[in-house]
Amino acid sequence: MDLIAKLTGIVGEAQVLTGASMESHVHDWTGKYNAKPLCVVRPSSTAEVSEVVRAAAAAGVPIVASGGRTGLVGGRMTTGGILLSLERMNRIREIRPEARIAVVEAGVVLSNLHDAADAVELNFPLWFGARGSAMIGGVLSTNAGGSNVLRYGSTRALCLGIEVVLADGRVLNLMSELHKDNSGYDLKDLFIGAEGTLGVITAAVMKLVPKSRAFATATLAVRDLSDALALLNRLQEATGGQVEAFEYMPRTYMDRLSAVRPDLGQPFATIHDTTILVELGATSPRDTTAGPDGTVPLEALLEETLAAMMDEGMILDAVFARTEAQRRAMWARREAAAELTHGWHPFVDTDVAVPLNAVARFMAEVPARLDRLDPGHQTVTVAHLGDGNLHFSVFPTRDDADLNDRILETVEDVVQELGGSFSAEHGVGLSKQPSMARRKDPVALEIMGRIKKALDPADLMNPGKILPR
Repeated sequence: MDLIAKLTGIVGEAQVLTGASMESHVHDWTGKYNAKPLCVVRPSSTAEVSEVVRAAAAAGVPIVASGGRTGLVGGRMTTGGILLSLERMNRIREIRPEARIAVVEAGVVLSNLHDAADAVELNFPLWFGARGSAMIGGVLSTNAGGSNVLRYGSTRALCLGIEVVLADGRVLNLMSELHKDNSGYDLKDLFIGAEGTLGVITAAVMKLVPKSRAFATATLAVRDLSDALALLNRLQEATGGQVEAFEYMPRTYMDRLSAVRPDLGQPFATIHDTTILVELGATSPRDTTAGPDGTVPLEALLEETLAAMMDEGMILDAVFARTEAQRRAMWARREAAAELTHGWHPFVDTDVAVPLNAVARFMAEVPARLDRLDPGHQTVTVAHLGDGNLHFSVFPTRDDADLNDRILETVEDVVQELGGSFSAEHGVGLSKQPSMARRKDPVALEIMGRIKKALDPADLMNPGKILPR
């Protein structure tokens, strides 16, 4: 109660939630994890975060940062700790169009940054289904990816600088606006992807890019994944790297879409084994200005490339988005992924990455091994094919913890054999700790542990996450 009183003195009585008032904060999106915090604290500034962390450290109480509550790996769960909600730290401090940067606080919702950038004819190119609730602090803490990684990179690549409150309450100012700074260790990258285990990210300097003035978007039925990869490479060469998204939706995904969201429709009269959503984006008038016949060069380039591959038999069918409404309808099918998979139980959810040329081998080998392990299981896959990130969900025939573990290890075995990673963009949190213990290089784990000990010797910053106990 002394700590609650101290926290109330820092942020005000209305911003310290206890008991039933915490209800909306304690459940995760998946429904798998439920936190039991001492309280929820809602600071409005970095100074308040610093004071809250100092008070918690003095009392020996853990701090777990919380953003938009859209995580999938249990990264914000705690028992007896303080849930530090950054939702009130939601100011876009500055947009600098000439420097193409945005200075933002950790509680800024991703879609709000999209809107602010759009207002000055720029774009923040981090795009995924939860953009209406995910916050900048969360996407930095998990190094989120999304659909545009192929062209712009993950969150780490889009960040120039950050501000972090350390475990002892000190503020580490790394709010650099520089594209080059070779003055020692790059401390910023320690905190990006660390899921709040090393400190609380409170603000950041994010890169903006020119707003695409035209898109060329199509849904394709491709003969197989090998042909899909050939198409990606041809498009990258033809456009000079203007492919913004290249998303893979196999038959299992489209079947599930038909069953769960028939209102979203199907792109083709029949469901194909390999469906691809491809989008090009351009800013140059040369590529985006319609000619006398109304043809936009970027769209013509996509159509010409696809027509050539159809003549070769590599593309079986294609439908183009001729209007913005048609483009949004195509993306709605892709962005329904979480709804399609997380409403079906029991399930084993994976978020893996393999080399691009190994995706086809993954898709052949994993189901074959799972057939031997659990005949009758089902799977649903959707993938950011352009960067080798697969969201591979398995639905076992029975709810059996031992079976689920063996399914997960089977997937991990194949990923490791292919030189991939068991964690691509959702973070590690609680759910992937066993995978860290099994798969991560022991030397890497030791070094991570030393870093954690150096920055958080009392283990109060989101304890029990990422590193296996």
